[in-house]
Amino acid sequence: MPRPRKKRPRREVKKVPRSTATLEEFDRRSCPEGLVTRRQLRERGLSPGGHGPVAILRCKYCAFRPDISCNHPTRGWLYDVALARPKRVPTMAQEWALDRAMAARSTCPECRRRYYFCLPLRTQGSCDPCARGYEPSPDTYFASTAPVSHRLAA
Repeated sequence: MPRPRKKRPRREVKKVPRSTATLEEFDRRSCPEGLVTRRQLRERGLSPGGHGPVAILRCKYCAFRPDISCNHPTRGWLYDVALARPKRVPTMAQEWALDRAMAARSTCPECRRRYYFCLPLRTQGSCDPCARGYEPSPDTYFASTAPVSHRLAA
């Protein structure tokens, strides 16, 4: 018999007047030129650079309530482009460390093949072809005779 579903308590919406909100709020398509969202920063190759948001992009539901501050989870944070910094580029040593970690997760301990995906080593202990006894298709693993430990996959 299935368990009865628990009712979630309804989220209380605190109605804060827009004039006493901590950050300035802008409606959709009306924010100033120098403010962008985090996703738009990433598209430009920038990061916030340790600075917090300077304004709030109101959600589409709050467009009908111009006097109330937006506190919905769908609101967006706006960052200043002048304060943003370029994204950090990982060093070659960091790339190698990440590749070794991914190689450990995607290499079968029995057949030593490195696959293009992570293997279920906790539950199965090996790759699916080794566990079930069939030959894998060549497009699922790296077909190379070089040692598995030092090839960048990304």
